[in-house]
Amino acid sequence: MENLKTKDLFLEDKNIVLGLSGGIDSIVLLHYLNTHYPNKIRVIHCNHHLSQFCNKWDKFCKTTCLNLNIVYLSINLSFDNTSNIEENARKKRYHSLSNLLKENEVLCTAHHKNDQAETLLLQLFRGSGSAGLAAMPKEKPLGKGIHYRPFLTINKSQVSDYANNHKLNWIEDDSNKNTYFRRNFLRLEILPKLSEVYKNLTETLARSAQHQSETLKLTRELADIDIKTYYIINHTNRINISQLIKLGIHRIKNIIRHHLNLLNFLTPSDKIMHQIIKLLHAKKDTKPLVCWNKYEVRRYKNELYFINKTLLKKNEPCPFHEELKDFPNFSIRYRQKGQRIKLLEKKHTKSLKKVLQEANIPPWERNQLKMYYISNKLYAIERIGKTYSA
Repeated sequence: MENLKTKDLFLEDKNIVLGLSGGIDSIVLLHYLNTHYPNKIRVIHCNHHLSQFCNKWDKFCKTTCLNLNIVYLSINLSFDNTSNIEENARKKRYHSLSNLLKENEVLCTAHHKNDQAETLLLQLFRGSGSAGLAAMPKEKPLGKGIHYRPFLTINKSQVSDYANNHKLNWIEDDSNKNTYFRRNFLRLEILPKLSEVYKNLTETLARSAQHQSETLKLTRELADIDIKTYYIINHTNRINISQLIKLGIHRIKNIIRHHLNLLNFLTPSDKIMHQIIKLLHAKKDTKPLVCWNKYEVRRYKNELYFINKTLLKKNEPCPFHEELKDFPNFSIRYRQKGQRIKLLEKKHTKSLKKVLQEANIPPWERNQLKMYYISNKLYAIERIGKTYSA
């Protein structure tokens, strides 16, 4: 889309969800979408409860949608702390929107070319790589649907002209003038001064973001090629270390970053990445672990395991449980220190620790294995086998 007078072909025949704040950008997007795609829109407003005016904004957005006969939903967001409000608010907002998207719905937000330029600078000052410097993609998967930014090639001036020409009403967020927030600081203090020296600065920065986006695609394609060529990742999403270390360090890092991105893990810092690389050469008798945020990377034998601690372990059906659960005096217990067992059809007992090692059960999973007892006698162990015939 080059201007606001024509339809966006991507949105044809789509079910559209608009993230509406009530500010000029999202109000213009609401008017544009309702003009070109009537009866195909529903609206979600996120009430962050960070301003004394937040309920007034909610009411304004609701009234605007009612007048246009558009389905409206307001969701309330809360925050546990006040550190890095901008980032926490963004994460909470998109997490909620992701959960609310239905199959084949497209979430539209009103980010424009000026927002893209600001995002590029923010990422640059954080020391980001290509993934950060690519800034905001025009479209990407989100929940069951897609997040789409139809205005990303449109200048702020075009949005403002549209609003004035159509005599639209919008709200002004009082926090937009607070230069304590880094984006506002860039927008109000830094970019105007840079624009005095560098002409067409917004266009230039947006073009740089596009170049980085293309670079990012190339690095991810290279990661896919390396993964397939060297058989680096198996069906359980574990990395084969002996295959990985055949590559140069820059390609190893590229594969790990790519894999973490596919798993929706938070991008690790350089320090964390260095620790992950050290796992590749850890001694076999150690239990190496790298943690950041809610994520873990562990090494066991010749594989790297990637763990999101917030995701509950899937309770996959256990054939032993199904067979034994209806017996009288059935109970489930867990591993005890120094325990020895004798598996069915084996002649001698073995330490449970040895059995678990031979079954390649990682150490951090062993204490969670269910052990099935009938009348205080062990009959089977989850993922291991039977000790007695039922």
